[in-house]
Order: sequence, then C-alpha cells, then structure tokens
Amino acid sequence: MHGIAASQPYVIAFFLLWAGLMKLLSRRMRAQAGQTALARLTGPARAVPALRFVGLAELAVAGALLLPPAHPLDGVAAALLAAGFLAYLAYAHVAAPTASCGCLGTHSRPVDLRAFARAGLLLAAALPAIGAGAYPPLPALVVLEVVALLALSSELDRYWLTPARRLLVRLRRPLAVPTPADVPLETSLHLLRRSPAYCSASGRLTSDVRETWDEDGTRYVVYGARDQSAIFAIPLSTDDPTAVRVALVDEAALA
Repeated sequence: MHGIAASQPYVIAFFLLWAGLMKLLSRRMRAQAGQTALARLTGPARAVPALRFVGLAELAVAGALLLPPAHPLDGVAAALLAAGFLAYLAYAHVAAPTASCGCLGTHSRPVDLRAFARAGLLLAAALPAIGAGAYPPLPALVVLEVVALLALSSELDRYWLTPARRLLVRLRRPLAVPTPADVPLETSLHLLRRSPAYCSASGRLTSDVRETWDEDGTRYVVYGARDQSAIFAIPLSTDDPTAVRVALVDEAALA
C-alpha cells in the first residue's frame, strides 16, 4: 500500500507538467482559448490570462509533488486541483456543451465521459498521495496510470486512436469485394430483376429459379424458358444491373 501511495505524486506531476506547459507554451492553445468553456466561465477577454494562471498553478503543484521534502499539503493541493477540474468539467458540460475544455491541447470536441474519467482518475490518485510518505514508488504502476491518463485524453486521439482505427479498417477491409459466400442469393436476385437482361428474357421464363452456382466471381442462376433454359450471369463484385448477362440454351444441349 505504501508503494501505491508513493507512486501517485509522480503520476499526477506528469499530467500537471504536461497540462501546465501546454497552457503556457502553446500559442495555438492560447489563440483558441476564447473558444473553450473557460471563456464562458471567465469571459472571452480574460480567457488567456485565466489559462496562464491555471497553467502556473499546475506547474507549481507538480513541482511541489516532485521536489523533496514530501509534505502532506502537496497531496492536498493536488486533490483540490483535481476536484476543481471535475467542477470545471461539470460547469462546461452544462454551460457550454459544444465547447472543448481546453485542458491539454487544441481540439473542438466537447466535454465527454472520457474527460470526466480522466479528472476522476486524477482525484483518485491525489487522495492517497496526501499520506504518501518517503517510500519508493512502483515504476510499473506509474507507467500503467500514465498510459490510462493518455488513453483518456481526447487531445491525443490523432496520434494513436485515429491511426489505430485506420489500421483496423485496412485489416478488416469493409469495402473489399465480397466472396461468393458473403453475398446472399436474394441480393443477387434483386440485382437480376433490375437488369436489362432479365427484362428482355422475362417474357419467356416459365419457372422459378431451378439452379444456382458460383464460379470465378460470378453467380449463375438458371430459369426454365419454353423448352430452353435461361442462364443469367450475375457478377458478385458489382451492383450495376447492366453487368448482368443472359444466355438461352436448348434443353437438349444441357441434357
């Protein structure tokens, strides 16, 4: 338990350093401060000064958590800051539901469940940090919690979540040409009935579907047609009705 508590200041300090430096050094973030929920809370004219003030507070708490000697008030300050984050997110969700929180970077996404989960994780980490004491941290736990914070940060989605989704699309190939087994017979018949080939031969048909088979990316459908058989060739790789072909074959030739 002591190792778990001793690990939390490092997790919180990492997040606060990142957040504080973004607020103080990112010109783009300051330029878009007037479009965040912070501008609704403080007024557009005071959004940038408020952003800098919050950034300085985050850096101050991060420094207090990292620099010896450890003091219980450092954890208290971190817990109060995390509670303030949660209160701010609740305000943003109600007062400016379409605005971003402006917490870590520039993006246009409104406050969502992930933002609340991230702030809740920070608060949960800050509480045991109050009585952490001078014990060695658990590096694996620090890394795990930091990764969880990064995964909950929408600001970083373009670096890992979007590429991961693109890779998944390439692997699954949802728009790839389907195999014959993937195309239901009813889908082929629907295409067939809309085709010029079917319209030209429909007056001669005397039966329902007699036989079907798939070969080389084409589905063949056989109908009876006045002492003949009408064999329709329906491509499985297109939904163009004009691609359907028909051949009328004498019954004797098929015998």
